[in-house]
Amino acid sequence: MTRALDRPEAVPGGAGPMLEIRGLRHQYDGRTVLSVPEWDVPRGEASLVLGPSGSGKSTLLNAIAGLATPTEGSIRIDGEAMTGLAPPARDALRARRIGLVLQTLHLIGVVTVRENLRLAQRLAGLPANDARIDEVLANLGIAELAGAKARNLSVGEAQRVAIARAVVNRPPLILADEPTSALDDANCEKALALLLAQAKATGATLVVATHDNRIRERFAQRLEL
Repeated sequence: MTRALDRPEAVPGGAGPMLEIRGLRHQYDGRTVLSVPEWDVPRGEASLVLGPSGSGKSTLLNAIAGLATPTEGSIRIDGEAMTGLAPPARDALRARRIGLVLQTLHLIGVVTVRENLRLAQRLAGLPANDARIDEVLANLGIAELAGAKARNLSVGEAQRVAIARAVVNRPPLILADEPTSALDDANCEKALALLLAQAKATGATLVVATHDNRIRERFAQRLEL
């Protein structure tokens, strides 16, 4: 059963929530693998999706990002409907509105870090902005890696580049899937601090899905699956 904790209200002043979910359900081979009756995430807040492996956390983030089509229900991102869109329109909405940090980082190994971030800008329909790229890399402590091929990065470096790619376009919503579960305590804290700091710096709403109970107390807003 899905249980929402400390359900957030819309931001005062008439602005609606950044993320709105209603009647969301997803089935696989006739089995319900995800059920979220209602969930709102306000603008600029950091929210945690908790649950054991197999509880539907990744399915939920994929549905929010338009990477999976739920069986039923609706998802709105920054007031725009994600559900019901044709694949090209979902891709365009994701590029404009969402930054992703997935379990598999999906960096393009044969090109440089800078080129990976330029690609994110291009997919969002934005011109190349090396000044913004340099700013983000410096904020994450990896400015010296701008010219390095992504395939030559360490695991920790690649994770920081993935965070940089997720925030370079200042998306209003950042989704991170299990960003800390494979890390030791010290690196878990570093990765979480980077995500929270970068979301705060850009005013983004952050949604982290995890089964890592070490980080639950860092989030006032939580959804349990």
